[in-house]
Amino acid sequence: MKNKETHKLIRVKLLHTVIWAVMVAAIFFILYSGWSGKISSLTYAAFGLMVLEGVALWIGGGACPLTPIARQYSDDKKDNFDIYLPEWLARYNKEIFGALLIMGTALVLWRKTIG
Repeated sequence: MKNKETHKLIRVKLLHTVIWAVMVAAIFFILYSGWSGKISSLTYAAFGLMVLEGVALWIGGGACPLTPIARQYSDDKKDNFDIYLPEWLARYNKEIFGALLIMGTALVLWRKTIG
């Protein structure tokens, strides 16, 4: 039984990590778009992903909806129990990438108003 739970936790952690990587790529693309001025339909698609992420976090009460699923398979108290990230990055994930998203959004808005 324990081995089965471990495999389920691994699958949840892998899925969570892949989704995280896609979201981080979208944030960096928004940042790149704003920095370079190359704003395209992909920039707006990245913003769309951020809206979906915001809704998912809102539904999850500030946590990823995968976190309670992972909690079923682990009693670990570490911030990275549900994702393959270093603990410090899992702990400050929203602060770090939220700040980068705000910077990228500000740059895109600035480019749109001057260009």
